[in-house]
Amino acid sequence: MLTQDQLKLAVAKKALEFVPEDAIIGVGTGSTVNLFIEELAGIKGRIKGAVSSSEASTARLKAHHIPVFDLNEVEKLPVYIDGADEINHHLHMIKGGGAALTREKIVAGVADEFVCIADENKYVAMLGAFPLPIEVIPMARSYVARQLVKLGGHPELRQGVVTDNGNVIIDVHGLQIMKPVELEETINHIAGVVTCGLFARRRADVLVLGRQSGVQVLR
Repeated sequence: MLTQDQLKLAVAKKALEFVPEDAIIGVGTGSTVNLFIEELAGIKGRIKGAVSSSEASTARLKAHHIPVFDLNEVEKLPVYIDGADEINHHLHMIKGGGAALTREKIVAGVADEFVCIADENKYVAMLGAFPLPIEVIPMARSYVARQLVKLGGHPELRQGVVTDNGNVIIDVHGLQIMKPVELEETINHIAGVVTCGLFARRRADVLVLGRQSGVQVLR
């Protein structure tokens, strides 16, 4: 029986197959991505560098002497590799457990291909068991929470967390997300929301899934 950490390591190793030679790649945030960065360090001579979705990942990449580029200096990214808190069979995701959702969504938007790396515990029939993170401008916190209640959720301020952009995170519990694309658009249109952690309009193109039976690649 493989542990969750062993499953994460297996997908981190497999993700190297999606890294093109001599390119700048997008790198996400989180525990599975941390393992991917460790693996990437072993082939760092093959890539030009990375664009990172968080200060934490930037620090980790730099510690391995992998050049980190500002996204504004980069015209295109062939691939973006990141994890998910939940991913469904259509490769729509909930992300933002590490509070880096806005930068993750921006980097994912630039990338030609989004490769999600996850273990089987994250693979679900319906999104919403994991609370949906939403990055919010601080002054709009109460207003946004009231709007989220109208959508059927139970919003909760994530205590003691400030995003890399200086905002707060509201986690919405109790949602059964039948229509991820529609809900993403609805929440993103609430004034004061920077973005929500639904990655449905820009879903993953590839899922590298760690299972007890081995690593599966789903498209």
